Amino acid sequence: MMKTLSSGNCTLSVPAKNSYRMVVLGASRVGKSSIVSRFLNGRFEDQYTPTIEDFHRKVYNIRGDMYQLDILDTSGNHPFPAMRRLSILTGDVFILVFSLDNRESFDEVKRLQKQILEVKSCLKNKTKEAAELPMVICGNKNDHGELCRQVPTTEAELLVSGDENCAYFEVSAKKNTNVDEMFYVLFSMAKLPHEMSPALHRKISVQYGDAFHPRPFCMRRIKEVDAYGMVSPFARRPSVNSDLKYIKAKVLREGQARERDKCTIQ
Repeated sequence: MMKTLSSGNCTLSVPAKNSYRMVVLGASRVGKSSIVSRFLNGRFEDQYTPTIEDFHRKVYNIRGDMYQLDILDTSGNHPFPAMRRLSILTGDVFILVFSLDNRESFDEVKRLQKQILEVKSCLKNKTKEAAELPMVICGNKNDHGELCRQVPTTEAELLVSGDENCAYFEVSAKKNTNVDEMFYVLFSMAKLPHEMSPALHRKISVQYGDAFHPRPFCMRRIKEVDAYGMVSPFARRPSVNSDLKYIKAKVLREGQARERDKCTIQ
């Protein structure tokens, strides 16, 4: 199955198996959107704007293969618990953000981690898929100094101990400290190409969208590289109905695969 999306004057086809969703969760005012902004465009905004829910999409061409990463930047207030549960169900990789100078935000991350494991466990029981769940616990604002710290590093590390698919990072979205390293490790745990990390691909604008087509003339205005990525400026979050259909299709697809395996064995 191929997903088709438009960027600029060209239409891009991304195999469904190469399409992923990253969900960013955490309390309000911990820097979730700042981390997403660093990932997408390398910028940091000093002005705080409360997030209701933001949706972004980045498309990659990595050694000739197309990839799509949808990013869901969620609200810290989560006024609609059912929507947050749906976001978790459709997520492939997760970033849980707290502020190192705010103890309550760390407690919220612990609750979120528990909820993700419970929700995903329910889905895995239906699909019988592998139990791997790539997740990063992110302590933001490490530029504020030790005097402001309310969460010890050793305590935060306990949340990821013994789980090879979960990692802990202390970062500063403002100073851009450890942000690239965090994404590199997250994509590695998810078995995604390393080149999806911000520092490992050439960023191009939508005006060069034709470069995503495998035609020689498309590359004339761009230096030859193995990997490049483009933020889709008109991406819209899939509807609730689309997300529900996706989950249903996933359950049915896994069920059919198990039936085929039974027939093969017999």
